Amino acid sequence: MTLFAMAVVLLAGLAGPLLATPERARIPIVVGEILLGVVVGRTGFGWVKADDPILSYVASAGFALVMLVAGSHVPLRDPALRVAAGRGALLAALVGVLSVPAGFGVAALIGTGHGLLYAVLLASSSAALVMPVLNETKLGTPPALALIVQVAIADTACIVALPLAAAPERAGRAALGALAVVAAGAAWFAILRWLHSRGLVDKAHDLSKSRHFGLELRVALIVLFGLAGLAQLVGVSVMLAGFVAGLALAAVGEPRRLARQLFAVTDGFLGPVFFVWLGASLDVRALGQHPVMLLLAALIAAGSIVVHGATRLLGQPLPLAVLAGAQLGVPVAAVTIGTRERLLAPGEGGAILAAALISVGVTAWAASRAAKAAQEVESREAS
Repeated sequence: MTLFAMAVVLLAGLAGPLLATPERARIPIVVGEILLGVVVGRTGFGWVKADDPILSYVASAGFALVMLVAGSHVPLRDPALRVAAGRGALLAALVGVLSVPAGFGVAALIGTGHGLLYAVLLASSSAALVMPVLNETKLGTPPALALIVQVAIADTACIVALPLAAAPERAGRAALGALAVVAAGAAWFAILRWLHSRGLVDKAHDLSKSRHFGLELRVALIVLFGLAGLAQLVGVSVMLAGFVAGLALAAVGEPRRLARQLFAVTDGFLGPVFFVWLGASLDVRALGQHPVMLLLAALIAAGSIVVHGATRLLGQPLPLAVLAGAQLGVPVAAVTIGTRERLLAPGEGGAILAAALISVGVTAWAASRAAKAAQEVESREAS
């Protein structure tokens, strides 16, 4: 991995803002980054080597940081969110219940025997995709708040359940590993609360701002990578570490200056590297060599849309219901664990990532429809 190669990765990442520029389309930035990653990676020209250890390391750091930002955007201190907590939990529960028979049904049709894994994939969501969309469209309606709760619950539950579903015979170790990461995140939250109560955080903020020390960003990154290192040590995805660290920041209140700094590091550097690497790691040609895996990708993508769309029965607007089915972190972690442990059939990892990519594309439609619906409501209220 050379600096020229890193420049190519960052150049490919510019496809995200370019595709996201037209306001009518409302394509999430990550769509362009992933798609061009496919073009320059394993499926396309091969300019970006997804298996390069340095690039993989930087991408893992980007994944953890993306999940930290996603977790920090969950408005845990918002009183309105607490009101929507019950409804959001109900939505997540409905999707979880429906995902179990759907996942085992997909496994029976394909013959892989990975029904539990598919159930987790179908039930999962992606705060890393949903939260930026909600921020961009400025949706603050009760259904949108319920969606935030639903996504937060689904993300957390599926991140913890994934290692158990991928390798049931190692469920005990995976559960203990996830518990260790969550406990470490809870300890960090307790430390943050204590520091806030003593006014030490405000003092550090003032000192850092006046002397340009960047203390808050440094501490946040130290904690993030410490938790991510613990996650790797105990065999858990770094996405859990990032999300837990982000939730701790959200619970105590993330300073605006830190939020801007994290935005710069994530959206300007490590985030694009991760999403381009994700696209580069997808081997679409392998799917062509195993046609049944094309069917698997279609079934997982369609199943996710159906089980999440079912929340329409509980009164959730269809665009927001479909938006909750956006998948990213859990499928990536599933392929990572499955590849490392040699649990997946040939082409199965590509099918899982392809289904996630389809869900990202559906996210663009759902975001556009949700934004238009919100604008129509505002126009009616103004008139």
